[in-house]
Amino acid sequence: MGAGRAVAPEHVAVILDGNRRWAQEHGRPVVEGYRRGAQRVGDLLGWCEERGVGHVTVWVLSLDNLRRSREDVTALLEVITTGLRELADLGQWRIRPIGALDVLPSRWRDLLAGIEADTSGFEGLVVNVAIAYDGRQEIVDAVRALVSRVADGAAGESADEQGLARYMYTAGQPDLDLVIRTSGEQRLSGFMTWQAAYAEYYFASVCWPDFSRADFDRALLSYARRQRRRGL
Repeated sequence: MGAGRAVAPEHVAVILDGNRRWAQEHGRPVVEGYRRGAQRVGDLLGWCEERGVGHVTVWVLSLDNLRRSREDVTALLEVITTGLRELADLGQWRIRPIGALDVLPSRWRDLLAGIEADTSGFEGLVVNVAIAYDGRQEIVDAVRALVSRVADGAAGESADEQGLARYMYTAGQPDLDLVIRTSGEQRLSGFMTWQAAYAEYYFASVCWPDFSRADFDRALLSYARRQRRRGL
């Protein structure tokens, strides 16, 4: 039985976990795990598009990850930006880097900004790429922005849930319906705390580089079988 198009989630998020573990298990350098993981992102986007998903968020680098060695972080950012440029050059999907991007060196910020600008007119999937991302930091950033606007007397601003939602990184997009995490870890690690309030979760045991179409279909089938009551 396959996951039906009629019950496809509008917004799927995937925590791409296990790249380093995959490299260790296969006796490869860590950067090889990053590269193999980056190569799978295009596959994921294609699967989502086939299933009628309109928005995808992938978490590729957390704010905490920036505490790793300089060499490791540089290698990972190189893989991320190279992979995103390759996806952008396909001319299919709108790529939106989100996160505390201001903490990144200007070289990486400029590359990410260029990728976003180059894909802004594409009509396919909206692809949020969470880089230097932390869910609590996102809420703090949104509160600061809203408070500043309210203090300045901006018309139409209100200090309520709807007002705050306009300053989240994914403002204007549907909240998450399904969150998938790979590598067997069963925690959110602060991922999209605001947007995932009513999301369903699916934890896959495989590391991200080994995540297959069959694994994705199982996640959607699990989602389709659940009753989303939203507190009712």
